[in-house]
Amino acid sequence: MRRFSQRTHLVTLNEINITPLLDLAFVLLIIFIITTPLLEQGLNLNLAEGGTPDKPITKQDIRTVDINAQGIILLDRVRVDLNALEQRLVAYFKANPNTVVYIRADENGRNKELYAVIDRCQRNGITRFSLRTEPPTKR
Repeated sequence: MRRFSQRTHLVTLNEINITPLLDLAFVLLIIFIITTPLLEQGLNLNLAEGGTPDKPITKQDIRTVDINAQGIILLDRVRVDLNALEQRLVAYFKANPNTVVYIRADENGRNKELYAVIDRCQRNGITRFSLRTEPPTKR
């Protein structure tokens, strides 16, 4: 007489048919491959002609704000605190409305000072500022 044990019953349970799971994975992969380029594509626009070209920026119009990793702020390579920075930028902007503020912040630094500088510029009507970055390196 043959003995039936729990082992044969458990052996059959550990064999899962993964074919339907693979079919589902491939279908989802195909859907994502097809829809991703459609999501990234922008609108085709025909822009109207006219307007004036951007004014060229001269070196006298540029003010550079540097923020290091420790949060120290420099305006044109001179160390200043946040209030003095605001006063000087407002004075530059009143003297020259074409002033552009280049903001260079350390990538490993805190963002608190960066946000404060941007906020002070916007509160005083200095809307021409640029966050400066390094160009990507080729590998």
